[in-house]
Parts: sequence; C-alpha cells; structure tokens
Amino acid sequence: MPYVDRQNRICGFLDIEENENSGKFLRRYFILDTREDSLVWYMDNPQNLPSGSPPVGVIKLTYISKVSDATKLRPKAEFCFVMNAGMRKYFLQANDQQDLVEWVNVLNKATKITVPKQSDPLCQMDNANRQAESPGGKKQVSYRTEIVGGVPIITPTQKEEVSECSEGADRSYLKRSQSHLPYFAAKHPPDNAIIKAGYCVKQGAVMKNWKRRYFQLDENTIGYFKSELEKEPLRVIPLKEVHKVQECKQSDIMMRDNLFEIVTTSRTFYVQADSPEDMHSWIKAISGAIVAQRGPGRSAASVTLILALHCVPDAAGQKAVESLYTEVYIKNW
Repeated sequence: MPYVDRQNRICGFLDIEENENSGKFLRRYFILDTREDSLVWYMDNPQNLPSGSPPVGVIKLTYISKVSDATKLRPKAEFCFVMNAGMRKYFLQANDQQDLVEWVNVLNKATKITVPKQSDPLCQMDNANRQAESPGGKKQVSYRTEIVGGVPIITPTQKEEVSECSEGADRSYLKRSQSHLPYFAAKHPPDNAIIKAGYCVKQGAVMKNWKRRYFQLDENTIGYFKSELEKEPLRVIPLKEVHKVQECKQSDIMMRDNLFEIVTTSRTFYVQADSPEDMHSWIKAISGAIVAQRGPGRSAASVTLILALHCVPDAAGQKAVESLYTEVYIKNW
C-alpha cells in the first residue's frame, strides 16, 4: 500500500512495464513528491541503495493527464492500471485491488492540484529556444495548443524536431536494468507448511549495512535467504528462541520507516518491511506462530506481561518488568 514517509512523500512498491508494449513488468520503488512535482522510481528503496544512486525513471506530474484502472486493457495483468503521460501510456501493477485503488486516487489527486512552474528547467529551455529562433520578434511562427495534465501547452509547429528531442530526453530516464528485484513468490516448503514469505530489508550483524532478503516463516522457524531462488537459507531463527516481535522503538534513530525487531536470546534482528501494512502483517504472523507453538499457557503469560506493562507508566519500570519476565520465562522454558 502507498504510505507517507518521513519527508511527507507518498511511497511504495509497484510493478511497471518500462519498455512500452513489452508485457514485462519490473518491480520498482515509487516516490510521489508533490513539492518536487515529480513521480520517481528506483530499483529499490533509496535507503537501501548506494548513496547518490540515480532513479530508473522520472515523470513530471504536469505531464500526467489521467490515471485509471486498466484491467480491460490488460486482462492478463492482475491489478493493472494505466498512467497517461504525454504520448505514452505507462502500465503498472499493484499488489492487490485496494493498493490499485489507493494509487489511482493519490496520483489523480496529485496531478489535479499541479500547475506548470516557470522555474521548470524544461520550460526555461523551451523559452530560450523560442527566443533564439526569433531574435527580433519579426519572424512569424505558427503554434499549436495541446492539453497536458489539464494545462494548455503551446509549442511552435516548425520546431517538431525540438519536441521529439525533448520527448527522447524524457524517455532516456527509462533505461532498463538487466537485474531487477524479484517479486514476492512462495517457495515450496521442504517439511513445514509456510505461513508467510516475502522480501524485507535486514540490518547486518557486523557491518550494520542493510540488505534485501527473502524471509520465510513456518511453524517452527523464521529464516531468510539471499533470494527466493536459493534453496539454502543464510540463517534460520528457531521460534523458541524469539522473546518478542514488535515495531522498532529506535526507528526514529535509524531513520527507517516500517521497521520492526525480532528479539532473541542472542541478538536483536532489525527488519524493514515495504509498507506499514506489511510490517504489521509480519509482526502478527510471527507472534501467532510463536503462540501456536508454545501453547495456551505461555500465550497467557504473554498477556500477563502486556497487562503488567500497561500498569507501569514510565519507561524504566516497563524495562524492569520486561527483564523480569524474560528471566522467569527462560528458566521455565
């Protein structure tokens, strides 16, 4: 689902058909920034890319005229919608129907309130070209008017080659990479039934860098792989070693959205989901698997801890209650 990040931008993952009429959709991280008048997409969340990594594609919001459902235009592409921008139609795939509706709404809303700015570099370049062609203002030039994004755009008919160059410059942003992030896919479970699987970003133990990993939760463990194509996990965490799973209290310090933590006896794993909904879904799934594994007695103990924390208002007191609970729990386990 699209969400608002710390910079008040609307963000989220979508699949886009970057090469027109190719039928191949690639997963990208989109940022809708109304202050910059742009829709930008990257290979991944820029937080997980090297500093200064360029976007894969950029579209000015002033060029987007309409965004609508495209299930009839692309019946084989599930949850597909189309974005009309100038002479090009961009087809995108959402994660589900609700995701599709929300993206269509936010994009249409953003384009309706956007007007061309005189500070736009493309406008300045176009004005400079017009002045250069007619230095004294004596040469008569015929113009044509087009409506782009609900705004009338006036261009000289004698300068078609300039327009084509400008369109080519816009399309130059859409350089396709041979490697792309794989979409969510379920692995065939070797023994235990898979409860939940998908990509998240995890912080490393030593270097503290962030890498995208494929996580897989079953009845007894949660493991992560380099990708969903790998057969052997990089690490497996037994659920019996997990003390708690919760939204990370240090997300502000780490400057990471949708961050949760898996606390075990030996280490705390910091994991970033792609959206708030995905984060809560992982927390709920892992917590549910732990409760199912340990039985009603221990789940009742967890409820006791929650009630105790609510009775203690200050952070120091809550930390003391958690420490006491953990000590007693490990002994009983």
